[in-house]
Amino acid sequence: MNRIHYLFKNKQERVLSIYFTAGFPLLEDTIPVMEAIQAGGADIIEIGVPYSDPIADGPTIQDSNKIALENGMSMKKLFEQLKGFRAKINIPVVLMGYLNPIIQFGMEGFCKKCKEVGIDGLILPDLPMQQYLDEYKSVFEEYGLVNTFLISPQTSEKRIREIDENTDGFIYMVSAHSITGAKSGISEEQITYFKRVQEMNLKNPRLIGFGISDAETFSIASTYSHGAIIGSAFIKTVKDSKNLNQDIQAYLQSVLN
Repeated sequence: MNRIHYLFKNKQERVLSIYFTAGFPLLEDTIPVMEAIQAGGADIIEIGVPYSDPIADGPTIQDSNKIALENGMSMKKLFEQLKGFRAKINIPVVLMGYLNPIIQFGMEGFCKKCKEVGIDGLILPDLPMQQYLDEYKSVFEEYGLVNTFLISPQTSEKRIREIDENTDGFIYMVSAHSITGAKSGISEEQITYFKRVQEMNLKNPRLIGFGISDAETFSIASTYSHGAIIGSAFIKTVKDSKNLNQDIQAYLQSVLN
């Protein structure tokens, strides 16, 4: 059983997924950051594959992408770093990236590498569902990778149900029609959207992302879904850290407690 399936089979609430950019703040920080995320009590690690034009991301994550690329991070380097990580990390690990560099690398080769190192799933925000179904679904399945689609407040019910039908991991609920890290706090309008999706009784678990940063926003999001994803606020913690392991664990405990 894929680790993502196993997680949601055994945990139905307050699932915490943490996003960070590979090779940030320093090139060799990828594995130490992952170890600290696991030790801090997170349930899923989401590794961002740095890209020069991350369209869905706000200034904080864009900046971390730029620094990681300047540090020398590449797809090849990332897979080298991830070799053997399963000796230390037992929670699900997902790669999040944009289609262009993955297609340049070669989709099948990329999926094969993911399986070799122990990746459980992919989040590719700019992968159209039809292209996934026509070209890549069989490849993902061959290499045991769960694909995650994003929905937003603008996504129609018909589309959400199509996504639910063609997903077997979790659905990434973008909390607002904006870039990552653009706002803090959760509005009544967002709660209406959360409730609307909750009442659809989808077969897949849902994690809410964008604008989740602390214990309060995590708890609110978890009331209407299976948990939440934190990205920009975590990246800020990492950027300002003097002691990665200590500061990451302290931050995660502040969110979970």
